[in-house]
Amino acid sequence: MSALLEVKGLKVSFRQDGRISQAVRGVSFSVNRGETVALVGESGSGKSVSALSTVSLLGDSAIVEGSVKYDGKEMIGASEQRLMDVRGNDISFIFQEPMTSLNPLHTIQKQMAESLALHQGLAGEAARARILELLVKVGIRDPETRLDAYPHQLSGGQRQRVMIAMALANKPDILIADEPTTALDVTIQAQILELLAELQKSENMGMLFITHDLGIVRRIADRVCVMKAGEIVETGPTAEIFANPRHPYTRKLLAAEPSGRPDPVSDRAEEIVQTRNLRVWFPIQRGFLKRTVGHVKAVNDASISVRAGETLGIVGESGSGKTTLALAIMRLIGSEGGITFRGEDVRGWSTRELRRLRKDMQIVFQDPFGSLSPRMTCAQIISEGLAIHKVDPQRAPRDLVTEVMQEVGLDPATMDRYPHEFSGGQRQRIAIARAMVLRPKLLVLDEPTSALDMTVQVQIVELLRALQRKYGLAYLFISHDLKVVRAMSHKVVVMRQGDVIETGETEALFENAQTEYTRTLIAAAG
Repeated sequence: MSALLEVKGLKVSFRQDGRISQAVRGVSFSVNRGETVALVGESGSGKSVSALSTVSLLGDSAIVEGSVKYDGKEMIGASEQRLMDVRGNDISFIFQEPMTSLNPLHTIQKQMAESLALHQGLAGEAARARILELLVKVGIRDPETRLDAYPHQLSGGQRQRVMIAMALANKPDILIADEPTTALDVTIQAQILELLAELQKSENMGMLFITHDLGIVRRIADRVCVMKAGEIVETGPTAEIFANPRHPYTRKLLAAEPSGRPDPVSDRAEEIVQTRNLRVWFPIQRGFLKRTVGHVKAVNDASISVRAGETLGIVGESGSGKTTLALAIMRLIGSEGGITFRGEDVRGWSTRELRRLRKDMQIVFQDPFGSLSPRMTCAQIISEGLAIHKVDPQRAPRDLVTEVMQEVGLDPATMDRYPHEFSGGQRQRIAIARAMVLRPKLLVLDEPTSALDMTVQVQIVELLRALQRKYGLAYLFISHDLKVVRAMSHKVVVMRQGDVIETGETEALFENAQTEYTRTLIAAAG
């Protein structure tokens, strides 16, 4: 029996500035009905390019050679009508970055309804019922309240779940999942993987699963293809690859896992930030007069403390209030309760008064590509805050940029390049450099490693530890990756639906969690 998707001798090159660069070099693999094949490798290895080639989604600059057959029919060189019939219907995609894949101007209901109308002819109440069913399946709480939401009003994990629901809406024969659980917390990740496995079994669906998380590969894949520099360097059944990896690169990937513990904190360390019964409630308004009929209780009575040289890990499911808590501490959103920064009560401070503290409070976001301006060079991005905050005005900005780039492991010779010319890991280093050039006292790290390869994750964890050791930084480390949290944090706060339900020293909490919810999080993380 022939494979549902069969790729043979696939080569992909790109024309750019009169030059041709090769991204994929003679890749061959197949996906059978009811089977999951994982493509594993670091950023730039050719995983996503190989997947996008299957239905010609690479654009005019791409030169694609070889053979890609879906259900026995050749897709390379197929007519545009044939490709349109297959895309999103027979072969469906879940992309890595939902914020760039979802239309920011349309509600969730409208975007999902368009797909159902195009491929299934559903409209009105039938479409609405199907949308609600899909949102429930992928773990969106109170889906009726999310139908009229825009992408920016959802958390990162919620946006990814909407993308997954859209991909599954038309019951595809093949699902190509490009890092589909990157933005999801561990419990929802486990649910999504279980959902995909159930759908695969019931629909006899084939799946091409692209990921950097080898823990997921072990749980979900039947076969693994390991890619490096555009080539498949090793392939075989999952159990065999994990038990007896033959290629050095495969062994390197399997060994890449954050480990170790942060340096101990001095008893005399300064308290950088403290909150007392911090509360963030968003009003729910209804009617023509916009009367307040209730509140979204994003954060309830959170009391935390972080000292110089200390990392406080904040964990919990998407929408639990982790990022909201951090933004409130930085006075970027309104809140009630006490906030003390370096001994000063800042809750009543005006925007003008807060300016002198801004350089001491910095943040590194989850998606480095989305948080860096594509129109600014690396040097411009890093140095932007220097003039605003008048940091070391007697020194040339480029000298300070050179110094901080070396500190975060970037080549200063690349400072005049733009973000798209860097890898994901390098972009995250730029984001860290932008914060560090101001020499802050508190650094909020909002999922700083979730979009990165395992080997790069290890590098970023080591970099953050080294910076903390050198400068005595206080970190608020927000993450759904409990392995990274354990390696980075001195203390951990567990949040659920706005409440702090457990807090404690990291090792004590991981070894002897007091709440069932925390135990569930730890178990889901494997």
